[in-house]
Formats: sequence, C-alpha cells, structure tokens
Amino acid sequence: MGLDPVSLKIALGVVAFTLCLLFFTSFRRTRSPYSGWWCLALVFLLSGNVAYLLSGTSLQIWAPLLGNTLLVAGAFSVWAGSRSLRLLPMPWWQLLAGPIVAAVAAALENPATNVWSGGLVYLAMMSTGMGLAAVELWRLKPSVSRAHRSLAVAAGVLAAFFLCQGIAYVVEGPDGPDFGTYLSSSATSLVTMVLLVSVSFSMTALSNEQLINGLNERATHDDLTGLLNRTAFMELATQEINRLHSAGSVSTLILADLDHFKALNDSHGHAAGDTAIQAFAAACRASVRNTDLVGRYGGEEFTILLPGANVESAEIVASEISRRLAAAESPEGITFPTVSYGIAPSTASDAEVTHMIAAADKALYQAKSLGRNRTVCATS
Repeated sequence: MGLDPVSLKIALGVVAFTLCLLFFTSFRRTRSPYSGWWCLALVFLLSGNVAYLLSGTSLQIWAPLLGNTLLVAGAFSVWAGSRSLRLLPMPWWQLLAGPIVAAVAAALENPATNVWSGGLVYLAMMSTGMGLAAVELWRLKPSVSRAHRSLAVAAGVLAAFFLCQGIAYVVEGPDGPDFGTYLSSSATSLVTMVLLVSVSFSMTALSNEQLINGLNERATHDDLTGLLNRTAFMELATQEINRLHSAGSVSTLILADLDHFKALNDSHGHAAGDTAIQAFAAACRASVRNTDLVGRYGGEEFTILLPGANVESAEIVASEISRRLAAAESPEGITFPTVSYGIAPSTASDAEVTHMIAAADKALYQAKSLGRNRTVCATS
C-alpha cells in the first residue's frame, strides 16, 4: 500500500509546527543564535509544505514556486545556524542566493501545469544547503559542543538523500520507477520527519550546552572587560603556578594599576573611566600570549600571569601594554591614564599566587611613590 503524500505532508507540517513552538520557547530563554536559526528553518519547512498542498488547485501556479523557495530557504537557514555555532557571520547574499535561484528555476518551467517545475534546481539547492550545514557542524570543535556530531550526521543524510533524488531525476525523470518508489515526495516527507524528531533531541542537548557555557562565561569573566574575574584568575593562576613549580619552571606576575583613575572619573564621569579600563584590557590582550592569564583584580587594578617568563620578559610586556594604551584612540577631550606596574617572580621556595600578588603589590606601591607611570620589580 502506497503512502499518501498529502497526509504525510500534513503530518510533517504538524511535526514542524510543534517543534517550532518548542524551540521558540527555548530561543526566548537562551537567546541562542542557533536556536533562532533552527526556528526560522522550521517555519520555512512548515510554510513550504503548506505551499505544496496547493498542487492541483486553482492556485497550482504558486505551489512549486513557493514550496521550492521556502524549503530551500529552510535548508540555507540550517546552514546559517551551523555557521553561528562557529561564530561565523552569514552574509545575506549567501542566505538568499539558494532560495532566489530555486524561485527563478520554478518560474521558468511552467509552474501552472508542471508539478515538478524547477525540480532539479530545487534538489540541487537542498543538497547544497544541507551539505554545507553538515560540513560546518562537523568542523565544530568538541570543546564547543558534544551534540554537534549527531546534527552533522542528520544534515549529511538529508544532503545525500536530496543528491540521490537529483541523480535519479536526471537519469529517469520524476516519473521513473526508482524516483517514484524510493525517492518520491512521500519518502522525502517521511525521512525529513524522522530526522526532525531525532535532531530535536540533539538540539535540546545543544541548547542546554550553550546555556551552561554562557553561564560559565558570565561566572568567570568580568562583564566590562571580558577578562577573567578575580575568583577565576586566582583559581587558574594557582593551578598554573603549581604545575610550573612541579616541573621546576618559573612564572612571573604583574600587578597593574591605572594612575590617577579617580581624577578621571571625577572630571569626566564613570563612562570615561569605563572606556579607559576597556582600552587597557584591549592593550593587555594584544600584548600577551595565548598561554598567559589576564584578570581584572578589582576596580582599575589588573593581574597578569606570565607562565615560564622571567622578570625581564615581564618588563617588556608591561612596556608594550603601556605603549598600546597610549596609542589607543580615546574619546574627544579625554586622555587615557598612564599605568604603574609591580612585578613579582615565583621562587623555588615560594610559588603561591597570594604571596606573589602581595610582593607585586609592594612593588606597585613603590612605583606609585616614585612618581607613577613606571615598573618596579619586587625584591626578594
């Protein structure tokens, strides 16, 4: 007994509508870009299937044109969402290219009488969109998400299915035995329905992972600068110093303080002070290595841990930070403050981060006493 294509399309539409409502709720809670793109893809999928129901009616001319365009838009939305997981933007021309090509192809092949008008281009665009999504998901680092592989497989299966449909369409046409039996619109609806349900479980896991990652990010980083907050810096610095100490290696800590920061706030307001702090944070990020730790210790005070670096290297880093801050563009009428630094190395007998900070703080006090805008190294 054959599967009724209309019933399957209605069932697919119901599934897509239900999933769209569920994931829209998730999107409102997490504001995850991927969840947003997935909801948009489901809307396009639902709308495309509704459009196909116009086949055989007085509105037949719109059925393949709208159906092909909307479904391809859904596939390309999945691709855009996959790119968002890798923090890659989706240019609008790339997002619109597939749907526009599908619409033009359908319009050129007598959609009023040809149910499969633009069919080959539609299948090619669907395979392309889902294939690109599969590639983006597969390239996602495991550290970002553990659920992406199942999503990549699902997208790859759909891409392969549409590719097989396209090949069969070229070889034997839409009325061929293989195309009509194994690769028909009914089979497409059934495969899509199964994959939508399976993908939903992965999507839930992915949304939860993104929510947890976002909470961890807010818990360990300073809101204003994006640097590590004090608690996170102390924990990570302790681990790193202990690791280096066990390996017989050294590390050096820099304690930095913006000079006359209160005067800047009093004269120009807290917004100017925030801008100066953000500029200093940017100068730090541009001056240190990926392996170094930078944190906002409190107010206008910052800590920098340089694993494996000696005092001379720390002095060079401090000088580079000051150079970059002085060269940074500041708001009109405002001059960014200079910076004083205290430097403290770890020693064979004392490799505690709290002791290093205390030693660097004493050196920083000396730098302030000597006129500021300078670097002082702690004496043993």
